[in-house]
Amino acid sequence: MRVISDEDVAAVLSLPELLDVCERALLADGRGETVRPDRPHYPLGAGLDGPEPLGTGLTMPAYVEGEPYAATKLATVHPDNPSHGLPTVRAHLSLVDARTGEPVALLSAERLTNARTGCIGGLATRELAVDGPLTVGVLGAGAQARWQTRAIAAAREVEAVRLYSPSHSRERCAADLRERGLDASAVDTPRTAVEGADVVVTATTSHDPVFPADALSPGTLVVAVGAYTSEMQELDPAVFDRAARVFADVPEEVAEVGDLRGTGLDVGDLVPLSSALAGEAGRETDEEILVAESVGTAVLDAAGGAHLYGRAVEAGLGSEVSL
Repeated sequence: MRVISDEDVAAVLSLPELLDVCERALLADGRGETVRPDRPHYPLGAGLDGPEPLGTGLTMPAYVEGEPYAATKLATVHPDNPSHGLPTVRAHLSLVDARTGEPVALLSAERLTNARTGCIGGLATRELAVDGPLTVGVLGAGAQARWQTRAIAAAREVEAVRLYSPSHSRERCAADLRERGLDASAVDTPRTAVEGADVVVTATTSHDPVFPADALSPGTLVVAVGAYTSEMQELDPAVFDRAARVFADVPEEVAEVGDLRGTGLDVGDLVPLSSALAGEAGRETDEEILVAESVGTAVLDAAGGAHLYGRAVEAGLGSEVSL
């Protein structure tokens, strides 16, 4: 099997290419042409430094019908990792031959996880944001804040980025984005980030709403990617009261996250993001506030991992090992 390092992944990863890969995978998922078992998540680290868990583990298998490879991603989320100089999300992905089950590759998957999640925001913005150059307000200053912004800029023209986080990490994040050619600035309040923005991205691990709902301007698209458990919450219920429609990458899983707690919405009220990509649903007026909720889907890991594996083979990257 081929072991593909993070350095190898970085060498072959292209956001414009990955946007297309993710779009095809989401459309296949919308047509029911994928196998996506339930994604268990479980606490990690309880009893090591005290009674509370230190992080969350996730197991994410998937298969896109007709493709040569199936994938299983093992991921962890440890919110305190940045204070130790470590990434919040760690992940690796296994590819197997769908015909025989033989192991094909093991990929470092942190960059893939961040990039494919960013692509969800990029695709949602491409389909659902108002026309014209965009002002993007970002809540959060970690890796996902960077990747969401980069993917949005790969999908649409971005005029300005306003970024808020309660820590000084917002200055570093804004500087990183400026180095990539984006007009990004750190701001001092969530309201300042949100007011007048065409797209608002929430990319945090918060358990409480991260911006006031009344700060949203008519026509804003809210892309919420941080909450993936029933305890996590980035959006105030009032955001949903103001929204004309709520889109979801995986409606049955989004219906269970904390953002929807207290809204009265259930899975039947959520529009699959694949419907927007297929042109079956979308923005109807420039004044509508829309919400796109994402919990991430292993279908994108399977499709993205297979794509990166192919690119790595073409480039002669990775190390062949025997198990």
